[in-house]
Amino acid sequence: MKYNPLDKSVYINNRKSFTKHLPSKSLAVFNSNDVMPTNADGTMSFRQNNDIFYLSGIDQEESILVLFPDFPVPAFREILFVTKTNEHIAIWEGHKYTKEEATNASGVKNVMWLDQFPTVFTTLMAEAEQVFVNTNEHMRAPKEVETRDDRFIKWCKDKYPAHQYRKAAPIMHDLRAIKSQAEIDQLQVANTITEQAFKRVLNFVKPGVKEYEIEAEYLHEFVRNGSKGFAYTPIIASGANACVLHYIENSDVCNDGELLLMDVGAEYGNYNADMTRTIPVGGKYTKRQKDVYNAVLRVQREAMKLLIPGNTLPEYQKEVGRLMESELLGLGLLDKTDVKNQDPRNPAYKKYFMHGTSHHIGLDVHDVGNIYKKLEKNMVFTIEPGIYIQEEGIGIRLENDVVITDDGLHDLMRNIPIEADEIEDIMNS
Repeated sequence: MKYNPLDKSVYINNRKSFTKHLPSKSLAVFNSNDVMPTNADGTMSFRQNNDIFYLSGIDQEESILVLFPDFPVPAFREILFVTKTNEHIAIWEGHKYTKEEATNASGVKNVMWLDQFPTVFTTLMAEAEQVFVNTNEHMRAPKEVETRDDRFIKWCKDKYPAHQYRKAAPIMHDLRAIKSQAEIDQLQVANTITEQAFKRVLNFVKPGVKEYEIEAEYLHEFVRNGSKGFAYTPIIASGANACVLHYIENSDVCNDGELLLMDVGAEYGNYNADMTRTIPVGGKYTKRQKDVYNAVLRVQREAMKLLIPGNTLPEYQKEVGRLMESELLGLGLLDKTDVKNQDPRNPAYKKYFMHGTSHHIGLDVHDVGNIYKKLEKNMVFTIEPGIYIQEEGIGIRLENDVVITDDGLHDLMRNIPIEADEIEDIMNS
């Protein structure tokens, strides 16, 4: 693998934290993701299911983790099933985990081949009363594609209909929302790679380059530093394209006088960075562009003071909305009548700032976590205010990844240039 994996002690501790939440006579099952097809015999690049990865560190397809903390036989309280490799697989697909390697990566002592799963699972289910199954509970998740976990749930309920079935997701959301120091360190690597790529791009961008050429510069720097590539489909949006929030065509020419909004991040060891910077294509912001830019930057910095333990994301967003309202008044984009007559359910500022300010980030770019629970130390969030003025062709967003601490925030992107003057200086050096 390209990345330096976390120590197995991380996954041992993660499993201990998870099993503490299981009632007596309960087992939990986590499946790897499928290798997704394209056409003919083609497949997409494999991306491990983040829940089994969080609990085991196993980064391989066709793997199953079963946890049954109070099973009478200690050796069966944690079992990891992996594909039994052979010479044919080794020649055509490459190396797969041996049992010893799987134990070294995960800390699970009892590793079995996948073809043993049905027989062993029958033994376990004879002692179990409740089964915790893995489901994708993210509020924005598409549900069209049936996952390996989905198929397992159908199979399990059909074969063992008398058991009680419960979701593992609420437990996983609470655990994954609060990062260990090892996870924060891995996130920092992803952010540092992103920093290196952004600095490379600052010296590359000039009038006449195409958005996809800039995308290629990022990818080059990501991969050469051990990343698989982009944490998500990158947004390289010049001019009016920046007013399209999820613009991913990345096909236009960058023209002098335009702004270039870049929402990109590197992946490292399955952990993700999420950065947005907006730079002048010609190396110099106009007065209007800089005024809007600095308004966004002020909102971001004030928002950083609000993202603290004890607050909640909905309350935080209301407070950020008031900050943005004030800035939009100062820019002449709103007036006092707009504010006075606004619908509280759809505030006036949303005409120019229509998305949320922060989301959890970690193994998923939009990481799991209960948005209604109070913020805690070691939660990791983005902070990404923006102003989008379609009639002026101006779209500006600034985004940093931060860790909540006892006495403020630790900015994982503290070394990535963000001041307008600093960006201009680098671009013109």
